[in-house]
Parts: sequence; C-alpha cells; structure tokens
Amino acid sequence: MSTTRFLSPTEAAALIDDGDTVAISGNGAGMISAESVFAAIEERFLETGHPRDLTLVHSLGLGDRGARGTNRFAHEGMLRKVIAAHFTWSPKIQQLIRDEKIEAYCFPGGVVQQLLREIGAGRPGLFTHSGLGTFADPRHDGGRCNRRSRESLVELLSIDGHDVLRYKPFPVDAAVIRATYADTRGNLSPEEEAVDMDIHTMALAAHNSGGVVIAQVRQVVEPGTLRARSVRVPGIMVDAVVEEPAQELFYGLPYDPTVSGARRAHLGRLAAALPDKLERRVIARRAARELRPGASLNFGFGIPGGIFSVIAEQGMESQLWMSVEQGAHNGRMLDDRLFGAARNPDAIVSSVEQFDYYSGGGIDITFLGMGETDAAGNVNVSHLGGNLIGPGGFIEIAQNAKKVVFCGTFDAQGSRCTWSGGALLVLAAGKVRKFVKDVERITFAADYARRRGQQVLYITERAVFRLNETGIELIEIAPGIDIERDVLAYMDFRPAIGEVALMPAALFE
Repeated sequence: MSTTRFLSPTEAAALIDDGDTVAISGNGAGMISAESVFAAIEERFLETGHPRDLTLVHSLGLGDRGARGTNRFAHEGMLRKVIAAHFTWSPKIQQLIRDEKIEAYCFPGGVVQQLLREIGAGRPGLFTHSGLGTFADPRHDGGRCNRRSRESLVELLSIDGHDVLRYKPFPVDAAVIRATYADTRGNLSPEEEAVDMDIHTMALAAHNSGGVVIAQVRQVVEPGTLRARSVRVPGIMVDAVVEEPAQELFYGLPYDPTVSGARRAHLGRLAAALPDKLERRVIARRAARELRPGASLNFGFGIPGGIFSVIAEQGMESQLWMSVEQGAHNGRMLDDRLFGAARNPDAIVSSVEQFDYYSGGGIDITFLGMGETDAAGNVNVSHLGGNLIGPGGFIEIAQNAKKVVFCGTFDAQGSRCTWSGGALLVLAAGKVRKFVKDVERITFAADYARRRGQQVLYITERAVFRLNETGIELIEIAPGIDIERDVLAYMDFRPAIGEVALMPAALFE
C-alpha cells in the first residue's frame, strides 16, 4: 500500500538529513523544478545549519543564474559534493568549485540519468562508451573538476576487446522531483509540464536505495482522476507530496498547453525571428545548408538554437525530424533560457529514453556549440577560462551522431564584423581566441570521431573547417575575408588548406 504523506514545504525539507545524497530534477529556467521544496531546504539550513554536507546530484542544469534552482544549495557547509552535467545556471556553485569549497564531479548528462536508472535497478553501475577520450575518461580527469575532488567514480574496462567506461553506483538518500498532479494515493503525472526529464529514474534510485522521494505538484486530485497512461511515477515510490498552487511552467511564466502538448498553437501567428546579431545569423544560415529532408536532427544550446528560426523561415519543419535532449520531438523549438521545450511537440519522452536513442546512434545530424577547438580537432565546451560549464548532453550526442556540425563565432569577447558591399569586414578581433593549440579540456574527442568515421564540420561566420585524418582543414571563407589577415592571424595553429570555396553571399544579406 502507498503511504504517501501530504506535507508543507517546511515539513518536507525536514526529511533531508545531514550527509544525504540528494538527486533533484529540473532543467533550465524552472522546467519541472521543485522550487518551493528547494527554498524550504535552503531556509532550514540558513536558520539551523542543517541539513549540511549534502551531495547534490542533477543531470542537466537548472536555475536562473541568481537565487533559484541549484543556487538554493550553494552555501558553504550545506554542500559537500556535487555530481552533475551542467553548471551554467548556478554561478554560486561554480564559485564554490573554483574556491575549492566543495568536491565537484562532472559527467555527461545522459550518463548521470542512466546511472541513476542502474542504481535504482540494483545493477553494478553504468557500462557505456559515453565519455571515452573526454575529460570524463579516467585516462584524463575522470570527471574530477578541482584539486579537492579525489574520488575515482569511473573506471576504464575492456569488454570484448573494446574500451568501456564503468560509472560506479552510489546510494541515493533522497530525490526531490516535480509533477503537475498527484492523486491521494501518491501517483504523479507531469502531463502539463514542458518536459518529463528524469523524474522516474530519480524516484527509482532513491526508493530502491531505501531513501525518500519528495514530489512537488501544482494540485492534488482524487484517486481515479489521473489517466493511467499519464502517471509517470507510481505512488508506491512516493513518500511525500507538497502541493504548490502557484507552481509555474517556467520561471515567471504560467502554464501553456501548447508547450505541454495538450493543445496546438497556430504557429503562423508565432513567427520565429532570425537572430539579430549578424554573426549568429550567418552561422545559423550556413549550418542550415547541411540539412537534408528526412534527417533525424538534434540541436544544442546556444548558437545552434538560431537554426530553429532558419528552418521556420524556410518552411522546412515538415521535412525534418527534430529533437532535443530534454525529450521533445518536433514542433517549434524554444530557445535561450527556455531551451529544451517546444511548442506543438509531436512527442515528449523522458530524457533518459531520449539519451538511449542518441547513444545508440539515432541522430543523423547534430548542431552543437563550440567553445574552443584545437589543432587535432578536439572541441571544448565544458571548461572555459578556468570555469566549469559542464557538457550537459553534448558528449553522448557528439560521440554518436553520424554527422556533427559545430557552430560558434570565430573568436570571442569583442569580435565585431559587418557586411558591406558584398564583403564581410572584420571591424575588431575578439580578445579570446577559440582556435587554440590544445583545448583546456576535451569534451569532443577527435580521435574517437575519426575511428567511428564521423563527418565533422566547424562553422563560424568567417570560415568553415572540417575534420580530416590528422587535424582540421579550412574549406570555406566568407566573401571579403583574407585567409592570412583575417583567419590564420587569429589561430594558434595552421590548419590544412586545400581548395577553399566562398561561403554564399546570400547567407550574409
């Protein structure tokens, strides 16, 4: 029988003990994030000093770069360790990591979610190729992110003559998750949420570890109200429910049935604007030239989000199959802080299932961001300027797509270009070079890509490169760009240069 209790946020926060390992659901700007419970846990710590020495586990990033999401846990003494895939939304946790105040372990987003599934199933860890050759590989950093982080949480094995990583299991003492509805038996339905994320996997890991599962919902309803197919977490796994009638879909935004999939918006009235900034617009348009009808596509956060607008502009949506790691398939993908959701989605699956689809090779073409690239063709998006960003789902996606298209500006911090008289003019070079001799950390391993026979492009507003047998090769430049003056002068290495084509002028207009 279910023994679910219905508690206030304060009462639920009291279920978290000192030293607990706490898994929390959420994505981006408040999606499926149990903010009222997080706030109560934080308030309890600030008032009493408890719970302290927590290990925080989450897959994708969640927060507002200010006070919400994982920022609620970013207090010295409250947090001892974090195991996660993305940190951008919590500058406070990033600062604790830089200051060596907490241990930090960064793994691919799909790995975190799938490892929680293995923990819940009682299996001996996650055996996978995801992370081979990257900073998560124990031959590099093993996911350790500062000097204080000394544990070995991943090991290299050989199975049937192939390298495999085993991410080690650990007990989960508490899961704090969210849904839209709970019935009085504790059954949870996220039917009006933007995404389902990994709420079932987290509940499974905590419940079968002997821990507690706390769920925040917008409304509690009578038994029999919820359709069986809409229940994602059965009540037998739920210990406590917190009802929060003011729960929002995103931070500051109400529930929208066209995002949850309950209704269909008239998208003709919701035009997707092209990026305002010239560089981002050019990159999106050039990347869109790699599209082909019928392809299974994935898009990453940041500059690749601008491609959604190009697809809408060209009316190509019906010819493509689009998805993002959070679980949405097709529809009008949202961008920026709402990245991960879609309006009018065809399907919303759990992100765990989405990563299974990706890691098995379900993507034909992926469009991903590009922090820095080195002479070998490696890409780093996870550790930039001494700051831990995290890869999110980047590693599983980049390792397993048949074709990878990296999208990013040629340099950063102050770079300015203009289009005039049929030529791209570089007005100012950026202070930060992005084509470096060696990347700070490897998030995309070029040697692994070569062994798998992946096609890889690196698209900037100024030039386009591709991965070859030894490094990267310059294959296109923008009209008006001088290779020596505008490209090679701002690279820390010299790429291979063969026959170089001009990028179409229409991209810039």
